[in-house]
Amino acid sequence: MKSVELLSPVGNMECLFAAINANCDAVYLSGINFGARSFAGNFTNEELVFAINTCHLYGVKVYVTVNTLIYDIEVERFMNYIDFLYRNNVDAVIMQDMGMIDLVRKTYPNLDIHVSTQAHIHNLEGVKLCEKLGVKRVVLARETPIELIKYIKENTNIEIEIFIHGALCMSYSGECLMSALIGNRSGNRGTCAQICRQPYDLEIDGKIVNKDKYLLSTKDLNTLNYLGELLEIGVDSLKIEGRMKSKEYVYLVTHLYRKAITNYNKFKETKITDSDIKNLKKIFNREFTKGFIFNEDNDSFTNPFRPNHMGIKIGSVVDYKNGQAFLKLSEDLNINDGIRILDNTDLGFIVTRMFKDKKSIKEAKVGDIVSIPCKSVNKNSVVVKTTDYKYLKELQDKININRKVKISGKCTIHKNSHVKLYVTDGEFEVSMNSDYITEESISSPITEERVKEQLTKLGDTVYEFENLEIDLSDNVFVPVNKLNNLRREVMHTLDSKRLYKSNYKKEKYDICVDNFPKKEEKSVLINTYEQYLKVKDSFDTIYVDSKELYDKINDKKCILKLSRVLERLPDTDMKLLVGELGSVYKYKNVDTDFSLNVTNSYTVALMHSLGVNKVTLSYELNYKQIKYLVECYKKRYNKNPNLEVIVDSNVEVMVSKYNMLKKYDKKEGYLIDRFKNKYKVKIKDNLMYIYHFKRTLDSSNYFDIGINSIRVNL
Repeated sequence: MKSVELLSPVGNMECLFAAINANCDAVYLSGINFGARSFAGNFTNEELVFAINTCHLYGVKVYVTVNTLIYDIEVERFMNYIDFLYRNNVDAVIMQDMGMIDLVRKTYPNLDIHVSTQAHIHNLEGVKLCEKLGVKRVVLARETPIELIKYIKENTNIEIEIFIHGALCMSYSGECLMSALIGNRSGNRGTCAQICRQPYDLEIDGKIVNKDKYLLSTKDLNTLNYLGELLEIGVDSLKIEGRMKSKEYVYLVTHLYRKAITNYNKFKETKITDSDIKNLKKIFNREFTKGFIFNEDNDSFTNPFRPNHMGIKIGSVVDYKNGQAFLKLSEDLNINDGIRILDNTDLGFIVTRMFKDKKSIKEAKVGDIVSIPCKSVNKNSVVVKTTDYKYLKELQDKININRKVKISGKCTIHKNSHVKLYVTDGEFEVSMNSDYITEESISSPITEERVKEQLTKLGDTVYEFENLEIDLSDNVFVPVNKLNNLRREVMHTLDSKRLYKSNYKKEKYDICVDNFPKKEEKSVLINTYEQYLKVKDSFDTIYVDSKELYDKINDKKCILKLSRVLERLPDTDMKLLVGELGSVYKYKNVDTDFSLNVTNSYTVALMHSLGVNKVTLSYELNYKQIKYLVECYKKRYNKNPNLEVIVDSNVEVMVSKYNMLKKYDKKEGYLIDRFKNKYKVKIKDNLMYIYHFKRTLDSSNYFDIGINSIRVNL
């Protein structure tokens, strides 16, 4: 079985060393700009250089996320940043924006690109398009089932990466506009407000059927017990989510997946224990799911009770009196632990005082009844531990145990010769002679033990001798400082070999696009026959939202709209409106929908170069940005694009594989937020769509700035 890469998340420098010491193979991290986790600690340019060099010394690869959508006004700054990363030997950049992927690939042909899960690649054709563009790796959508992952891996020549642990999005990644359009913080721009972690009521047929619950809050992905299946199908990289998590989280999760991988490769089983899972829960969990990757049951995918850390259950309240809660413990409890009493008020605090039989104690065991000063709580309330102080201290001690690079070597010391030291790390070799010629010793010959002692003093280097052979003649004198100097020079040379340099190459960006005639057209998206009868004489193009309706209408104005989630693509040669990249690759006569997230002129050019006729721009662009996009396109390519803007619509703000209406056996309902806004929920083709609570209306004159078509979505 081929080796698989274990890829760890890094939000700051402490997490970097935690990941390294837990034996990851690679890390992914972000600079201050252009990363999809703007609220993580992230790295300054100076810190990035240090992080890259440090990781390379340890044999760890570094991938930098530049996976936000880019506006035209940002392109120059974006490319300067890419150039900086490339010159400082980053192993790959992780990107979402397809126009920027094309620009970076053509400008820097030797720089590896990984396509982010934000690009919504979830079928073989989407991967094939990325392969055509020359990228190194694709990070598949987290909803992609293992059977499809296997099929994709067997039919592509580029690397496949999948998420194996951590937070999940309710929506397909890259396909959520909820935060951008409602909270004015774009998930595609790195500032998601996590609106899916807020409480909602669910209304069906005019009645509230589920009140004030976290209905869109997913459990955390955990595949430890299923990892063998992923290893068997030969995916290239296993990715842990968590760039906003603590160093303890990064260390423990990386450590346990390293353990599982090692054990499976040796014994064909991961040997993950109940204790391992409990420790994971101590650090952070929203309860666990095996995810849609392993075909998780719909009802087991979400945790509607709380969107944050659930902790582990440690007991219950058996009494409350005189300002003290009396707890019956099912797990140990210690001073400085954090607990939460799941009463009506969900009371959480750090335990600073604890009593047993009216005596102050620091530790309590399973079965003990202890009292803790706190606000009034009800009997039978569940108690959970959210911070295990002693376990955190234990992890912190482990994090501080430095990982070492194992080396072996041979030192040759003969009379009247240079001292020779050879060292290898298994990949690189260094052989060097000292500037000192040995002499015969009269009274104090160097011993093998002393040679080893001096050569193995590797101090704060990353190295540790696994084996060192000494070939030493009798009665030879060597000054100790000469051995020390030779050791330092050899290790410095080995460092320089491990700090490999990028093969920097820069070329001119070029692309071939057609010149489209200027038009002023109107299009409409419909989903009923009654709508068709009303609009058939008023619009130039009619997009139809179902094959059945399309066949019924039989009008040359009509174009069939395909879903933006298609794990298997149907065979057809009709003209289509498509919403995901696999369809762009497969079909020859297409317009593209808003869900392609087109926000700059480079992406427009790429779509046209791939044969797309008309490109619908993203909802995340305003009039001024669209105007500038068109100006940039015309100036750069000296041609007209063929663009559409949606000006009147109830926007689909989310599409999900999860169906919250399934247990009610309904196809429609409403989510109601804490501000009483109502979001329509609709089930179609086993996907859940959530719509903006208000209709988007834009009266700008887009024809004046070079847009060929404006659209109304009914």
